[in-house]
Amino acid sequence: MNNKEKWYVFYIIFLFIIEASTKIALYYFGLPDANFLYPFYIAGEFFILNYLFSRKNNFSSGFIVPILVSVLILMLLNGYIQQMLDHDDVKVISNIIIICFAGYTLIREMKEKHFANRFLFSDACIFLYYSVSVFTFIVQQQLSSISQMNASLIWGLNNLLSSVVYGSLIYTFLKLKK
Repeated sequence: MNNKEKWYVFYIIFLFIIEASTKIALYYFGLPDANFLYPFYIAGEFFILNYLFSRKNNFSSGFIVPILVSVLILMLLNGYIQQMLDHDDVKVISNIIIICFAGYTLIREMKEKHFANRFLFSDACIFLYYSVSVFTFIVQQQLSSISQMNASLIWGLNNLLSSVVYGSLIYTFLKLKK
């Protein structure tokens, strides 16, 4: 696995840490919610995925500075200016930027006929998940006016797609191990 591909490992480890931290906060410490982790989740996935795609696209090393500044701005917006934007607005903005990077990467790989790229399937799943996730978070404001069954269906779809992303990464890692 090359240096660029190590960021997929960081991404899956980060997701595991966030999921485990949420469960520990809720079940072990008995907190009523774990919303304090949400800004770290948004900023972490934003940084990791944008850095990953910038490295895959061979952007200059100086590109990391705007990514870090963007992460800091997202953290500040998410943590201190919640009157203007809530968590979901910041999440949508973050996901749109991730979609742009993932889409650009996929288009470049198809244009250059890099179909042998070992993480092409994972990149496509990331693009699909974050695209659908944007729409999920946009319609979330209307969830209170729809039935419980329809709201559960929407969140179930989001959870299913996140599982597809996790599964595609694990599948790719297992395929590479052989």
